[in-house]
Amino acid sequence: MNTSARYQVHISHDGQLRIDNEPQVVPDGVDPSQVVVHALHIEAAGSGLPVLVQIRDERRGAHFDMQVMPDGTTQAAEAPPAAPQPTALQTEATPPGAKKFSLFDRLSAAQAAGRAHDFDTAIAAADDILQQLTAEQGDTASGTLEAAQFRADLAYLSGEYAFSTASWTWLALAWFDRLGPGDRRTQVAAQNAAQAWMHLPSHEAGPLGSDLVNMLLEVAAPERTATMRAQIIGRLEQLSV
Repeated sequence: MNTSARYQVHISHDGQLRIDNEPQVVPDGVDPSQVVVHALHIEAAGSGLPVLVQIRDERRGAHFDMQVMPDGTTQAAEAPPAAPQPTALQTEATPPGAKKFSLFDRLSAAQAAGRAHDFDTAIAAADDILQQLTAEQGDTASGTLEAAQFRADLAYLSGEYAFSTASWTWLALAWFDRLGPGDRRTQVAAQNAAQAWMHLPSHEAGPLGSDLVNMLLEVAAPERTATMRAQIIGRLEQLSV
């Protein structure tokens, strides 16, 4: 099994979450398992390798292993993952005189800050990385989109749900243009956008709702996003009353 790291996850009877015995913040209305995936997706995306997660969930009396993949999806640990390919962040050319893998090192430091809930540091570093990649590679290059995913995850984890919704909506359309509707990155981005939007207060949810619904209609066959769209439209109708 080729993984970048292993983590022990404990979810208590009352929903308290610890990753490697460190308490984690679980936002209201969010299942602890979602926080696990979001937090460890940061690690997987940075290394380009799956992260092995050993979970003990006392709520269900369950003990199981899973892998969090670099694209944010999960799979059973027993299923061997495809051989990881170097990401654009790892394979970029190093300018003469620059420290080797300096961009990757900066990303690793930002990930460590995010895992420690030092979001101010992590977000500032992620913004710098994203700005550099946008200037060097363009705003829809693979490396830029991977950095944008990391930034969107930080926004979600730090409670910036409007930024997260807008970012994931844009990312879903960008991955759709590059890879098509069937790619997992397109679908994960669409789902993350909808999930972040559900946390928005009413005055922020309304202005972002139509763009979200239009994105869901564009990136997948309508029947695949029918449930998500129904929930969003239902909330929008309540907001307009």
